[in-house]
Amino acid sequence: MALNIIVLAKQVPDTHNVGPDAMTPEGTINRAALPAVFNPEDLNALEQALRLKEQFPGSTIKVVTMGLPKSAEVVRESLFRGADEGFVITDRCLGGADTLATSYTISQAIRKIGKFDIILGGRQAIDGDAAQVGPQIAEKLGLTQVTYAEEIISLDEKARKIVIKRHIDGGVETVEAPLPLVVTVNGSAAPCRPRNAKRVMKYKNATVPAERPAEQAEAIAAANAAKPYLNITQWGAADIDADLKQVGKAGSPTNVKAVQNIVFKAKESQTLTSSDADVENLMVELLNNKIIG
Repeated sequence: MALNIIVLAKQVPDTHNVGPDAMTPEGTINRAALPAVFNPEDLNALEQALRLKEQFPGSTIKVVTMGLPKSAEVVRESLFRGADEGFVITDRCLGGADTLATSYTISQAIRKIGKFDIILGGRQAIDGDAAQVGPQIAEKLGLTQVTYAEEIISLDEKARKIVIKRHIDGGVETVEAPLPLVVTVNGSAAPCRPRNAKRVMKYKNATVPAERPAEQAEAIAAANAAKPYLNITQWGAADIDADLKQVGKAGSPTNVKAVQNIVFKAKESQTLTSSDADVENLMVELLNNKIIG
């Protein structure tokens, strides 16, 4: 039996290269100041989707992302690895969204896509580390959810049940859940396979309309008429029937009041003896600096 699989992916700033200009005065991430990457745990989720596709011939993988038009890059990366179709939700009114507004927007897009058996996404994104979007989408869609997934052990399409191994604090848990459901995947799950060279050649020119230069838009659209797989679907708030009061900054109850860039600096070293006086002085210094106590 074939499965309809949706993978949630996000283009995120590379937090390994955070500098003093990484935040805007409003407390949001200055995405233009940081290189963009495919959120790591979303790649783990994509691999689980690809394994299901191999196990159930005829299955399809649709990748959904929300962000600037350039976030279509994560869709292309997914297509290179084996996904079938991509959707980019992009609109100025969606900017500045917190997890609540983001989950609402994505859940609206999923409703428009319609039929699905399983929704897979990373446990959390490295730009926020909240781990809230996946569970909130499950709540908004009224679906069962399994978090901290490390491996899909089995899926019985006829019985509409799935068995998943979860990696949790203190050990491993195996759970059974009904389909359809939302699954968020840990970074400890299997890494995503590399790009397929033939698929790179096929999909390297796939774009959303907003990526195409205005003077070339008509020519590209005409050329893509014979190759519809090069058209990545682009949706705005109106396309997914989104309530503008629930998207972007307007729909985000979370506000950042202050941002501090903390830089750890090494101080000069001290050489201590084992004398009682040296030990006592060290303890006093640690207590005064609130390092201990």
